[in-house]
Amino acid sequence: MGHQNKQVDVESLQGGGQRRGRCLDACLVVSVLLLFVAVAAVAVGGFMAVMELRSQLEASRLKLEPVGSKLNQVADNPTFKMQNFAYLEATSGQLTSNSTMRLDLIKHGDGTSVGSNFIFDSEQHSLTPKQEGSFFVYINLHLTCIFNCSAGLLRVQVGDKLTCEVELPSHSRTVTKKCWTVTWMERKKLITQIMVPNGGLPYWKLELTDTGLGVFLVD
Repeated sequence: MGHQNKQVDVESLQGGGQRRGRCLDACLVVSVLLLFVAVAAVAVGGFMAVMELRSQLEASRLKLEPVGSKLNQVADNPTFKMQNFAYLEATSGQLTSNSTMRLDLIKHGDGTSVGSNFIFDSEQHSLTPKQEGSFFVYINLHLTCIFNCSAGLLRVQVGDKLTCEVELPSHSRTVTKKCWTVTWMERKKLITQIMVPNGGLPYWKLELTDTGLGVFLVD
């Protein structure tokens, strides 16, 4: 009788072990499936992020392409350049106080450096586009120290479209800076203002032939 009980116990233990084995197998399969789903989700998320990034980069490239094509048009088409381009040269190098930058057009042959799509006012030293649009606006600044110059900050503001700041160190004899922007402009006067520290920058001066304002129509 005792021998039969032992046989039953062994069989029940074997049956229980088999059930536990099947449970472990099922758990293992479920874990593997969950892991696969998680990895797949990460992969899909990464793919979507890459596609989104590619989409943003493509959009940025498309936005820049029209500007680039217009710049190429300016370079390749002299007629376009003459009509839609304007350049004014500085006529005063003094930096003793805040003032309107004195600018003038450059004459060459029968023409000038101001295209027919702009109006230049020599009294107010202003430039007005005849049509609205996107314009490339830039300013060249070339400064020279003529005697024992002190350090200071020169700020040149082209209307509300462009601000160019130049750090002038005391140990330097010459400083150059070019600032530019692409901005929307209406048919309004563009006046360039010079702003200097209190007391001015009396020993710094603008080199006239290398200082000026340029504007041309992009779109």
